[in-house]
Amino acid sequence: MASYRIRQYRDQDYDAVRTLFARGILEHTLAGYRHVLRSARAKLALLVLFVAVRAAAGYWVLGLGAVTLALVAAWFLVRSFSTSYVQQALSADLCDIPASYLRAPDSCFWVAEAGGAVVGMVAVAPPLDPAERGVALELKRMSVSKDYRGQGISKALCGEVLRFARARGYGAVVLSTSMVQVAAQRLYEGQGFRKVGVFSPSLLGSLLCFQIFHYRCDLPGRTAAPPH
Repeated sequence: MASYRIRQYRDQDYDAVRTLFARGILEHTLAGYRHVLRSARAKLALLVLFVAVRAAAGYWVLGLGAVTLALVAAWFLVRSFSTSYVQQALSADLCDIPASYLRAPDSCFWVAEAGGAVVGMVAVAPPLDPAERGVALELKRMSVSKDYRGQGISKALCGEVLRFARARGYGAVVLSTSMVQVAAQRLYEGQGFRKVGVFSPSLLGSLLCFQIFHYRCDLPGRTAAPPH
């Protein structure tokens, strides 16, 4: 097991962090595609498409061809969904990490370093939800390189966020993760998070039967009232 250390983000980590984030999101594209194909809505749509083309053209081969084209189109839609999310993040908070997380109040950004390379990352910031502001902080941008998983890095990064929030008197940490990130869900639940909500991030997400899970971890032993 390789040794690692958790430290605060530095300017020289910029490219490594952005690459790590993008790879971490895009690697779930195939799982997302499989999820879409397993959904009852997709199965029904493919069946209706096959029957309609078969009835209109009179050839079952054309029906199969139409289904094949639909499967290819679905792949590109799922891929587009993932890449759009990555591009949005890279052009938003991950475009200027110090401004987003190091100079902003009640925010921070950590990386896990092993062998001189950035192999993990996590951030914390006040949540966008007005109902949670002043009460909770949000864990964001968690990612660990595939080659370094299973070594406790994700748990250590999550622990940094929980300690950070507790030290500042917050009563909870919230986060969002996708339905296909099963390992992340197990990690968070093992750290005391519980699922408190489910939503689709967009119209395209709804069409693809793609959901985001909202988690919350209530923190015991608050040391101070949260800032207002």
